[in-house]
Amino acid sequence: MRLLSKLKTIVKTSTPSTTTSTSILKESEAIEMTPIFTLADRLPQLPALPNIPRRASARVRQLLPSVPFISNKPQLDILIIGAGISGIDMATHISRDKRLSKSLKKGRVAIVEKRGAIGGTWDLFKYPGVRSDSDMTTFGFAHRPWMGKKTLADAASIKNYIEDTAKAGSIDSLIQFNTNVSQIEWSSERKYWTATLVDVNSGNTRTITSRFIIGATGYYDFDQGYQPHFTGQEQFKGQIIHPQQWQDDIVYDNKRVVVIGSGATAVTLVPALLQPNPTTPSQTPQSAAHVTMLQRSPTYIGSVPSEDDSLNTLSKRFNLNTQTAYTLVRWRNILAQQGLYRFAQVAPTLMKKGLISRAKKELKGSDVDIKHFQPSYGPWDERLCAVPDGDLFKVLQTSNAEIVTDTIEYMTDSGIQLTSGRHLEADIIVSATGLKLQMLGGAQVIIDGERVQVNQRMTYKAVLVENAPNLAVLFGYTNASWTLKIDLACDYIVRLLRHMQQNGHNTFVPSSIATDGDTAIKQSDTVMGALSAGYIRRAEDVLPKQGDRYPWHVTNNYLSDIIMLKYQRIEDKWLKLPK
Repeated sequence: MRLLSKLKTIVKTSTPSTTTSTSILKESEAIEMTPIFTLADRLPQLPALPNIPRRASARVRQLLPSVPFISNKPQLDILIIGAGISGIDMATHISRDKRLSKSLKKGRVAIVEKRGAIGGTWDLFKYPGVRSDSDMTTFGFAHRPWMGKKTLADAASIKNYIEDTAKAGSIDSLIQFNTNVSQIEWSSERKYWTATLVDVNSGNTRTITSRFIIGATGYYDFDQGYQPHFTGQEQFKGQIIHPQQWQDDIVYDNKRVVVIGSGATAVTLVPALLQPNPTTPSQTPQSAAHVTMLQRSPTYIGSVPSEDDSLNTLSKRFNLNTQTAYTLVRWRNILAQQGLYRFAQVAPTLMKKGLISRAKKELKGSDVDIKHFQPSYGPWDERLCAVPDGDLFKVLQTSNAEIVTDTIEYMTDSGIQLTSGRHLEADIIVSATGLKLQMLGGAQVIIDGERVQVNQRMTYKAVLVENAPNLAVLFGYTNASWTLKIDLACDYIVRLLRHMQQNGHNTFVPSSIATDGDTAIKQSDTVMGALSAGYIRRAEDVLPKQGDRYPWHVTNNYLSDIIMLKYQRIEDKWLKLPK
């Protein structure tokens, strides 16, 4: 444009010759005929800007068929089976996650509970003295401090703690009570589960579909405990009661009671039956006339302080907030637990001497034979029993209680005839003989029309089930507080589901054959196979197995499990995550 203006000015002001004028005019005409360029035409050519809205919508359409929680929608995103301590912990983890909590708020997360109340174990068991067998700072949730001073809390306090946690996280509204899951069926075509639900009261059935199912039912049958048959038990004129079936209306006041067993339930019952402290305010105080603890073989029993005020001490002395003080006390107890367990593995003889020496100290000055506290196996081959302030040792030094190590030959109309020839008189026999193991609350598992024997599958990281899509099960520790492992498992499940949502995966499938050809081999030990207790051995035909290598092998090591479940990458050679 500037060049054209200059040429016009020259033509007007100059007086050239005719020839020159003509040539100039011809030149200006040629210039006027030349296309006019803009500044953009003179700059380097840039690609056209993309139509961002159009591209974004196209990308969404591309992802929609494979993004979880959107495509081929089932009724729920997540179905949790069980509203005990594990189920409430899992739901709380979901509610605390920014991404997954959206499903919860939309009503796409549900909990089904067979019983009529929250609490699981702590709502089920009613026998006198029922309490935790682990310290409450490690048995409580990591995100919700246990504020009580009791080291081993009673069942009512634990149930209240679980209920308060559910209410604080608005979890209680998600629970469908009196609802049993009889079957779960996976469809690879639809990529979700169909659960058959049974109303416990009416027997009516219905189905509900869910993308993921999380089993939080524990490992035992809530309907009945393990009850062996004793020769002659039909002729016994008194009551034979399993602790799992204990009811508030059972009268044991001023009666002779024999407790069969040597585990946590037995060592809890013996002193509780002699102390006139009702389990609930509505109960009438009772006290047995005499209690005998009959054990086939001894158990390692250790005394622990009944109260621990470390949380309040740290908070006041160092001006720490409650969560920080709780975390410090929790870690102190975790390291103590793990240290004792590892010490028992590397120096069992020394550990055994220490435990028996402490038992002798507790029984000093009494005529109680120390043989009743000298097991033939090593420490932590079976779970150690803890008694608050040595209450069991104290009552055994009175005339109202005794401990007998013997075997049962048969039962009579008035008691138990022992192999040694001694007869134990009894009005009530409490068979604290353990639990009946069960998986997923007894629900059948079907995958693409074929029934799956879960006890023939391995567990991946002790959380997921081999070749079972979108199914997780929660198992706690057997050598430490149950909830320590549950917390880690919940952390892992949340990380896994969040990863799937972020990356467009709709299914996870743990496979024993890795992408590089490595193969995990199934072992005889179950997922809870760290101990040799009777109920663990009975689990072989019920619970899933562990493998011969990581991450199929169960270590029961909290420190290594933290790394595996909270910090290691989600994707590995064993976990298939198709889109």
